[in-house]
Amino acid sequence: MQQAAQPVVTDNVSALAWHDGVLRLLDQRLLPAREVYVDCTDAGQVAAAIRDMQVRGAPAIGIAGAYGIALQARLVGQSTDWPAALSEAFALLEAARPTAVNLAWALKMMRDRLARLAPEADVPARLLEAARSIHQSDHEANLTMGKLGMQLIRKHHKSPQNILTHCNTGALATGGYGTALGVIRAAHDAGLVDTVFIDETRPWLQGSRLTAWELQREGISACVHVDSAAGHLMKTRDITWVIVGADRIAANGDVINKIGTYALSILAMHHGLRFMVVAPSSSIDMGLENADEVVLEERDAEEVFALGEQSVDAGVPAFNPVFDVTPADLIDVIVTEKGIVERPDTKKLADLMSHRHLH
Repeated sequence: MQQAAQPVVTDNVSALAWHDGVLRLLDQRLLPAREVYVDCTDAGQVAAAIRDMQVRGAPAIGIAGAYGIALQARLVGQSTDWPAALSEAFALLEAARPTAVNLAWALKMMRDRLARLAPEADVPARLLEAARSIHQSDHEANLTMGKLGMQLIRKHHKSPQNILTHCNTGALATGGYGTALGVIRAAHDAGLVDTVFIDETRPWLQGSRLTAWELQREGISACVHVDSAAGHLMKTRDITWVIVGADRIAANGDVINKIGTYALSILAMHHGLRFMVVAPSSSIDMGLENADEVVLEERDAEEVFALGEQSVDAGVPAFNPVFDVTPADLIDVIVTEKGIVERPDTKKLADLMSHRHLH
């Protein structure tokens, strides 16, 4: 993996792009101080970028994984046994961030596309088409979710309001526009947003580093706060909605998302706020009965101490879980590109996934 010599910077926020036969990633660890792009040329480099959080956000991870397979196919060039030739690449990418189901979903889409190809097909070209299709579909899904979520906000509140969000769920975390942040963007465009309050989201500060950066570029009024101030803000700042994304949604409506989401849902319930989860249908894992079945990712304890000088006495351990589980009964609504599910449960999500439930 190498730093791109001439980064392409546009007015639109973009986490990743296919450029001259390589996958170009905006290194999100360095924002907002520096905008640095890195070029990935094989599946191993993409897997490392996902694992090291140069690219993050469940939908963006899935898209990157799909492009990783396309990159590896270009390196192979020709093969009489493509599944065998790409098996190591699939395994590397699947292991990079296992909790976010979008990565497994995107790699399954690539496997299925590979299995359908005729022996004489230009496999690298066809796999690149498949990866680009996954990327484009995610962007279109985000636009749809943004519209559906905005309409729901307008249904309950006609005037500009204060909204609280967590982590980063914008264009940086997706194929463009965003999930939860896409809804906030659409609501802002409809004149429904006064101020967006952003949890800083320890320890990687995706809220203060990334979400604030995106909103500032778009001229949306935002205010960053420490995570532990969320309850006080709900009590004193007339917040009406908490809007978050999801890394994985179980069949019963339980949501796995960035650590701190569960606490927000409890605080929202206590203060009478509505709690919205926004995620593409690829985040819904109908094979997972409930989210308590999942072993949640934990990262190196050193990440807790990584910002500034050491703030904890040497030798004191740190617990660094990446995700938590928000039970379905704490969620008012799940917004997907397929439609809206209010008070989610197993039947409602099954209907949604079979296209019988469209709002």
